[in-house]
Amino acid sequence: MDYKFPYDVLSEAEKIHLKLDPKEIQKRRDFREVDTFTIDPLDAKDFDDAISFKSLENGHIEVGIHIADVSHYVQPDSPMDVEALKRSNSVYLVDRVIPMLPEQLSNLVCSLRPDEDKFTFSAVFEMDEKGKIYNEWFGKTVIHSNRRFTYEEAQEIIETKENDGSDYYEEIHILDKIAKILRKKRLDNGAMNIESEEVRFRLDEEGTPVEVVIKTSKDAHKLIEEYMLLANRLVATFVSKQKKGTNKIPFVYRCHDHPNPEKIELFNLFIRKFGYDIDVTDPHQISKNINALLADVRYKNEFSLIQSMAIRSMAKATYETDNIGHYGLGFTHYTHFTSPIRRYADLVVHRILQEELTHQKHRYGSELNDVCKRISRMERKAVEAERESTKYFQTLFVVDKVGKEFNGTISGVAEFGIFVKMDDNQCEGLIPMQDIPGDRYRFDADKFAVVGNRKKKEYNFGDKVKVRIQDVSVPKRQINLEMVLD
Repeated sequence: MDYKFPYDVLSEAEKIHLKLDPKEIQKRRDFREVDTFTIDPLDAKDFDDAISFKSLENGHIEVGIHIADVSHYVQPDSPMDVEALKRSNSVYLVDRVIPMLPEQLSNLVCSLRPDEDKFTFSAVFEMDEKGKIYNEWFGKTVIHSNRRFTYEEAQEIIETKENDGSDYYEEIHILDKIAKILRKKRLDNGAMNIESEEVRFRLDEEGTPVEVVIKTSKDAHKLIEEYMLLANRLVATFVSKQKKGTNKIPFVYRCHDHPNPEKIELFNLFIRKFGYDIDVTDPHQISKNINALLADVRYKNEFSLIQSMAIRSMAKATYETDNIGHYGLGFTHYTHFTSPIRRYADLVVHRILQEELTHQKHRYGSELNDVCKRISRMERKAVEAERESTKYFQTLFVVDKVGKEFNGTISGVAEFGIFVKMDDNQCEGLIPMQDIPGDRYRFDADKFAVVGNRKKKEYNFGDKVKVRIQDVSVPKRQINLEMVLD
């Protein structure tokens, strides 16, 4: 993918002004006087979403989930639209972002920056503090974000039990309480409970990695996640309600199929090597059974490995025009509505939803299938590029550490050797089978372990070992390790 945008795309983007059109403001529901804020990563520049909070006289609250109104600026078949479809999504590499839209839109015009009036497309819900929804409303809006929080700042407020006068203390605590209720309900309905950890790098001014940072999902992340899931689910539910005497509305669903029985059986075979077993006879109970297993092994050596294998045994989520539901989230209807700055799917969903709300003829027809295939394919390519970028920076981080020793955890075994993730830096390397000292070792497929022929010593997933960095190839993104025996 070319990092630079074509001239006609940039030219079109540059013509868009930050100042909002007063006539357009009149057509929209005005939220500028309602308390509104964003919660995003520290280094974020493209703020897709904001949340507003309003206490109602009947004791309920009104929560607005406001999404950048990209569809107002990017018209179908325009140069920006054609280029956005070509890219299909933004790609987040370690040292750069390859955006779907030019910076004039992604970081300026559409980004919901604090203290600026912005056009948004909103999902607004009247609810009580138990998360019960009484009314829903979807439509075009104008907002004014009063405050930008980082996840760390929001987390600190959530963890503060007494009101210390922080901005929006009460609002964030109420929103967090509801988010936890929504999350519990989702998990009770069979959603997968995956606790992801992301490896991030802090780079110096030259772009060299100087520190590895492990990003874990805390309550502040989960708060935003639950409201985005809510908006995505209820937008999909709203559009999918088929009206009598009308054709089905062409729509982009985010789908996740039931797991393949053969893959689940392989997963069960795999966990039996650790002494675990789950009931896989009822497809509707598999996710709950896996959740129970993951909760059971949460603090054991093999946790990350079993979680990783559980994810691999699941189907891949895709974009489809035929809705089959989302197995991993436990939803019968789901779409992507909340990130149109970085995903083309969301831009299409905004257009279709607006057509439905204003009773316009739907512009998308059978070609939407091809759009779904393309954006699904480009998403897979983006994930692969992001993974390769992480590997590249891992090798760059340890290239000057050849000869140094590290404690590590066995993260994989194969016929050609043992993979070890170093505890200090989370970088993974390979010990070739023939280089394991003390015996001649082989891969035992039944035990899923590496076993010595003479002494029968075993190396298993999750075992703690000491390793030395033997060699690093940055171009190949490979780290070769050697075992250090006590």
